[in-house]
Amino acid sequence: MNQDHHNTNKRLVMEKQLRSLMLGVGELLLLVCFALLTNNKAVALLNRSSFPPGFIFGSGSGSYQYEGAANEGGRGPSIWDSYTHKHPERIMDGSNGDVALDEYHKYKEDVEIMKDIGLDAYRFSISWPRLLPSIKPFVTLFHWDLPQALEDEYGGLLSDQIVNHFRDYAELCYKEFGDRVKYWTTLNEPYTYSINGYASGSYAPGRCSNWQKLNCTGGNSAIEPYLVTHHLLLAHAAAANLYKNKFQAYQKGVIGITLVSPWFVPLSEANEDKKAALRALEFTFGWFMEPLTCGDYPNNMRSIVGTRLPKFTKAQSKTLIGSFDFLGLNYYTSYYASDASNNVYEHASYLTDVGVTLSSERNGIPIGAKGASSWLNVYPIGIQNLLLYTKEKYNDPIIYITENGIDEFNDPKLSLEEALYDTQRVDYHILHLYHVQTAIKNGVNVKGYFLWSLLDNFEWNEGFTVRFGTNYVDYNNGLKRLPKLSTRWFKSFLGSNEEAYYS
Repeated sequence: MNQDHHNTNKRLVMEKQLRSLMLGVGELLLLVCFALLTNNKAVALLNRSSFPPGFIFGSGSGSYQYEGAANEGGRGPSIWDSYTHKHPERIMDGSNGDVALDEYHKYKEDVEIMKDIGLDAYRFSISWPRLLPSIKPFVTLFHWDLPQALEDEYGGLLSDQIVNHFRDYAELCYKEFGDRVKYWTTLNEPYTYSINGYASGSYAPGRCSNWQKLNCTGGNSAIEPYLVTHHLLLAHAAAANLYKNKFQAYQKGVIGITLVSPWFVPLSEANEDKKAALRALEFTFGWFMEPLTCGDYPNNMRSIVGTRLPKFTKAQSKTLIGSFDFLGLNYYTSYYASDASNNVYEHASYLTDVGVTLSSERNGIPIGAKGASSWLNVYPIGIQNLLLYTKEKYNDPIIYITENGIDEFNDPKLSLEEALYDTQRVDYHILHLYHVQTAIKNGVNVKGYFLWSLLDNFEWNEGFTVRFGTNYVDYNNGLKRLPKLSTRWFKSFLGSNEEAYYS
């Protein structure tokens, strides 16, 4: 059992005691309770002052997941509108983002929630199809909601035409909002967009090879993920360099990119498994970081993928290197990795190119406690390992943890009190913050931490079946927002003694 896991029996006793303190619990009592729960006083007594001066604490969202108002304000359809309406069977509950959390109309209420918690910043994305007070905006230009018009016109990210269109869109955003936005992110998780959209077909636009028999809309899982990633990287470089060369000097902002990666733990001490863990990291994280720091894809990828992996021109490589002021890093979970490089497959695919088998268990024992999503197990030290690896491998960049969180099932059988009592989420964030702090003590240049997410929301192909929010959204009562225990904890962590309550 990982050292961060808690004694189950002690947890049950303490959770019963903590339940009676949920309403109106003071900061000291809350922290003492969690000190007992974690058996680690240093972990439980973390608070804002445990981090360097100026460290930013925030929460995040995505436009399609939150906004709703699909047909208001001159908004055109995105590929996610088309995907969810044409293929509701691919969403676990058949839902879509037409209404989502209706933040388009409820944004003032949500800003008050942010202020009440004491957040320094709010990370959100601008809805590309829609475009044509004391909280810092961290703005993402692309969070997967590509305009359907561009998908129809030339295949969206499959065409290099997207590079100029994305640069033009970014320029419009800089002109309109650059006086107020000082933190720009070009792309959110391009890895997820490429793999789920073009290798497994589980996300919009739902493309994959026919031989996979996943009822995709067409595609080629051996080629398209690499091509889409290539264009995403070039689009990022075009938008980032435009900002640096034309706007940064007088707008005084910074620009970065947000990547996602799990940590990979060798399944055994065998050299083959150790190499497999590093290879998995290269095919996930290095796929993007190597071009951004060295101008080309990892050598392992070049060797394995061969001519299916696009090439950068010298000019393109030059635009990529150093095209970010900071790195946004999304971390949720870790996996065991074992070597599968000798496996022979009838068809090529990104999904098998890496030659690694991933698992959440070793000898029947999970790598960590499970979240609601099948892919999510709790492994807090993984974030520390990933941060240290990034510092050592990629020239010690400035890093913001732009997403970190865990979900629970949207269980209609739970009472409201039970649904608000999210002790696992509190534990998750305390432990991950502890390992972020440890990484900082070891010299990693981490400047901020954003919870995922402020509110329960539409979680892509999982729809509304899971809840990631620190605030509960009552989908059957006008989308009313209610603070979970994790929000009360975060308020206390950030130094507020006031009770969290939203009408």
